Amino acid sequence: MANDLTTPLTGRKRKPGEKRHLPIARILFGLLILIGAGFALRLVLTDDPNGGRPSKEVAITSTRNGNSVANAVNNGPVTITADPQQYPAESSFTTVPVGTSPANSIAGLPDKFGALPDLSEETGDGSIPRISATGQTAFATYSRPAASAIASGMPMVAIIVTGLGINEQGSLEAIDQLPDDVTLAFAPYGKTLANTVAAARSTGHEVLLEIPLEPFDYPQNDPGPQTLLTGETPRSNLDKLFWLMARFGGYVGIINNMGARFTASATDFSPIMEEIGARGLGYIDDGSSNRSVASQLAGGNKVPYSRADLMIDANPSRQSILTALASLEAKALENGHAIGIVSALPISIAAISEWSRELQSKGIVLVPASALMK
Repeated sequence: MANDLTTPLTGRKRKPGEKRHLPIARILFGLLILIGAGFALRLVLTDDPNGGRPSKEVAITSTRNGNSVANAVNNGPVTITADPQQYPAESSFTTVPVGTSPANSIAGLPDKFGALPDLSEETGDGSIPRISATGQTAFATYSRPAASAIASGMPMVAIIVTGLGINEQGSLEAIDQLPDDVTLAFAPYGKTLANTVAAARSTGHEVLLEIPLEPFDYPQNDPGPQTLLTGETPRSNLDKLFWLMARFGGYVGIINNMGARFTASATDFSPIMEEIGARGLGYIDDGSSNRSVASQLAGGNKVPYSRADLMIDANPSRQSILTALASLEAKALENGHAIGIVSALPISIAAISEWSRELQSKGIVLVPASALMK
């Protein structure tokens, strides 16, 4: 009898009593094929853009016709009655033609810094000052009026506070404490210059832009990014100047931050002063260097100019500041005018605020810096 192991599968006979095994794997495979074929036929034969997702049609009722104001605006002119308390019946409107202002011929509305469009030129870095088509300058437009003080014939003192704009809270506190006739100089690096400059100008202060100029010990003593340097091409320094000018607007002029080396170099300083004059700005020399040629260059370019007489808080103590202010008063009485520079330290701000209250009783009047610029 043949051995079961050697018997071919195709020819193997089932023994008596042996159970028949179903081909389960083949059956499952066949069912999968049938299910796939049915799904494919449904996709092909069924026109259902929603892919079988449930949907329901709902009527949408328009409410537009229920809004009488909307219908009136849509169909024709509508009359809106203003609040009678906002515009009283007896009041009148004054039409101000575009291109005019009380003292100047300026067009348009000011930007966030208070700069006027006719006195602004757009550049890749932002808006920078320019002389308007009618010849109006930023110096004349943004200067704080001081005609009555000048007409009084009294000795005049101007105070310039520098270094504002870096610390927003400190700058706003200084603006609140200082008399309106104090001139405020803002550094070009503050992140909130829109707020601080706008606050200063809204309270009546005139403002200056500080620009960093190369000192003799640069870069050990670095006045900040975009410092104008000796030995660089005029185009390079002018590009830096335009970047600095675009940090904010509404300023009457420029004051140097350091710059003993740069202000002593007529070759490097001349194109800068020429540009300052061409843009209708003034220039204040902080008086820190006796080698500065700013006076000669300003005169040659018809730039309103003045030089500070004294650094008030070189020694930032109350007594030293008051002593320096007394010296500034003496200069004003002797020469008829004097300019003092003070940093934005809280002790300096408090001393200036207190000192200014008694100034007029001494026969001296406080004026903005522009009043003492030629």
